[in-house]
Amino acid sequence: MAVAQAFPYDDRLSQRNFKRLATYIFDYSGIKMPQTKITMLEGRLRRRLRATGISTFDDYCDFLFDRNGLAHEAVLLIDAVTTNKTDFFREPNHFDYMRDVALPALHEKGMRKIRAWSSACSVGAEPYTMAMVLEDYRRDAGGPDYSILATDLSTDVLERARRGVYPAEMVDPVPPDMMHRYVMQAKDASRRVVRISPRLRSHVGFMRLNLMDPVYKIGDPMHMIFCRNVLIYFDKKTQLHVLQQVCECLLPGGYLFIGHSESIAAMELPLRQLANTIFVRE
Repeated sequence: MAVAQAFPYDDRLSQRNFKRLATYIFDYSGIKMPQTKITMLEGRLRRRLRATGISTFDDYCDFLFDRNGLAHEAVLLIDAVTTNKTDFFREPNHFDYMRDVALPALHEKGMRKIRAWSSACSVGAEPYTMAMVLEDYRRDAGGPDYSILATDLSTDVLERARRGVYPAEMVDPVPPDMMHRYVMQAKDASRRVVRISPRLRSHVGFMRLNLMDPVYKIGDPMHMIFCRNVLIYFDKKTQLHVLQQVCECLLPGGYLFIGHSESIAAMELPLRQLANTIFVRE
């Protein structure tokens, strides 16, 4: 019988290797990794130690930086260290504004199809929430057809988002009428999982995208972009780069939503504020 390899979980990252990793993570993804996050980084990297069979942080870093391990480990490393907190109807006033103001305004302009982008979609709660609002507006107000592009840096969360399967408690914020229309319960109630309906899933496409890329190759400009709760992980220079590229992807008259804890103050951008953390492209 095989014996599982034991890992020295009292192992710690040296300052040299922490700095190497922090620099690489920032250059690759724009995510800041200050000294205060060394314990978090150690915890996340232990997943990669288990997966690769490498027994110490020193050996893992040697593998990455000295033996060309990044050639096939880079995406998996970034998957391990990125944070993917998300909820259905998170920051709900954005979805109220979308339903009550943005969609009627676009509808009045004669838009036949709304293109929307969830730029840091995590496991999919945000784009599926957007889809629920868009589908309700189409159903109740004769609104336009729609498509949603959902992107993220992490391949792991994108795969989970494509499946659209969630723990039942995760959809608790979904209003009961939308729950009835768009969320399928498992036949075996003891499993406590749900799945987003095929109708909604058919309107959402998923793609890996790194917001550090110089240009975002996402196709035609969007009527609506959600870029929420991702800017907080970047320094000011990176925030400006991301927002400049996001604006390039937004049609004039299109709407940008950022997170409630984020700000674009003092940035030269072609945006006008409409409400708290809601902007229109001029």
